[in-house]
Amino acid sequence: MVRNLGIGTGRRKTAVARVYIREGNGKITVNGKDVNDYFATAEQVQVVKQPLMVTASDSKYDIVITVVGGGLNGQAGACLHGISRALTQVDEANHSSLHANGYLTRDSRMVERKKYGQRGARRRFQFSKR
Repeated sequence: MVRNLGIGTGRRKTAVARVYIREGNGKITVNGKDVNDYFATAEQVQVVKQPLMVTASDSKYDIVITVVGGGLNGQAGACLHGISRALTQVDEANHSSLHANGYLTRDSRMVERKKYGQRGARRRFQFSKR
C-alpha cells in the first residue's frame, strides 16, 4: 500500500493541482506522465521543481500530481503552490524557506471578467459620433 506523507492543493489562475508526496527517489508524475513529458518547456518544469530545490529534497520523495484547468503555465504555477504546501505538511521546518521565496502565497492574478456593453473586460465598442 502506498502511503502519502503530505497532501497539498495548489491553485493558479483557473488551474487546480492536487499533490501527493510519497517516499521515493525524486520521480515527479503529472496526470500519469513524467513531468518532462507533460510540460512543454524546460522553464515550466523548472517552476514545478523550485520548491524541491529550495528545501534540498529533490531526491527524497516521489511526487504524484493531478492537475486540471487552465493552460500549462497556470498548471505549472498550481503545481509549485501544491508541492510547497505538501512539503510544509511533511516537515514544518520547510515553512520558513518556502515562505521566504513566496511559494506558499497563492498567485491571485486572474483574467478579469467581460462586462456587458463592452467588447472585452475594458475594451469598449468603437464609438461613432455620426
